[in-house]
Amino acid sequence: MNVFSKETMTLVLPSRGAEKAAKAAKSSWHLTLQRLRRDPASIVSAILIVLIVLFAVGAPLIAQWTGHGPTQQFRETGLSAAGMPVGPNGEFLLGTDQLGRDVLVRLAYGARVSLLVGVVASLAAATIGILIGMTAGFAGGVVDTVLSRLIDLVMSVPFLLVAIATVSVLGPSLQLSIWVIVFFSWAGLARVIRGQVLALREREFVETARSIGQSGVATMFRDVLPNLVVPIVVYTTLMIPAAIVFEATLSFLGLGIVPPTPSWGNMLADAANGSMYMVAPWMVLVPGLALLALTLTFNLLGDGLRDALDPSSMKGARA
Repeated sequence: MNVFSKETMTLVLPSRGAEKAAKAAKSSWHLTLQRLRRDPASIVSAILIVLIVLFAVGAPLIAQWTGHGPTQQFRETGLSAAGMPVGPNGEFLLGTDQLGRDVLVRLAYGARVSLLVGVVASLAAATIGILIGMTAGFAGGVVDTVLSRLIDLVMSVPFLLVAIATVSVLGPSLQLSIWVIVFFSWAGLARVIRGQVLALREREFVETARSIGQSGVATMFRDVLPNLVVPIVVYTTLMIPAAIVFEATLSFLGLGIVPPTPSWGNMLADAANGSMYMVAPWMVLVPGLALLALTLTFNLLGDGLRDALDPSSMKGARA
């Protein structure tokens, strides 16, 4: 005797279907977050980045709490009787510089500059790199040849030589620093995207889009671009610390942020000026360690995102 009636089967089958649907409902981003949570280095890096961002956003609050402005000089309390910077104490938690300015407050305002330049320059460079790389890889032929040679040209231009020549003509500024960094940052991502698109343009879904009469531009943005999320996210994340280091290098050489506006680069330049770091080591340790921490955390997060977004990688496969 069959104990399973039609009604029972009707109830059982939808429940199994719902169970399968629930499993299928787990998006790739949810799985990515699961893999990312299993990487302690990525979690710690993300937390540190959030703390640094909050530190930068709260720079005015830190200045208000200490009662010290980022360019304000305290020659009576911030300098010793011999005119040397004072070390960390109750009034100046991270000490002062050669002009008696609060290093903590300048560090917070310098973090704003570094994050602004890093994020804005990286997003702008990523946008340019994605557009040029996709166009070169998808169009092929003469267009690919011209754009590929342009990428090679940009990657072969010496960074410091062009920066020095540009600043000597136009003068140092924040906007110029961003544009110089963008100019030297987009080519690497463009080359990676071009290689990915060359492989994707022969796939079946692209041929299907062509067969139904879809335009090349629509195919690039609707069908090809979603398959480039992994390299775009990873390389953009890794471009941010590179842009931050570029800005610090320009400011250190006097080609970036104009003093007295605080920047981690010109804070290091102040420490090097007259070998002040010999008598006030905190002047080089504080911005140097902050720069190291920020770039290291972004690099570790970028590595973690690469492993989490790419299940074929070793860590992703173990997850």
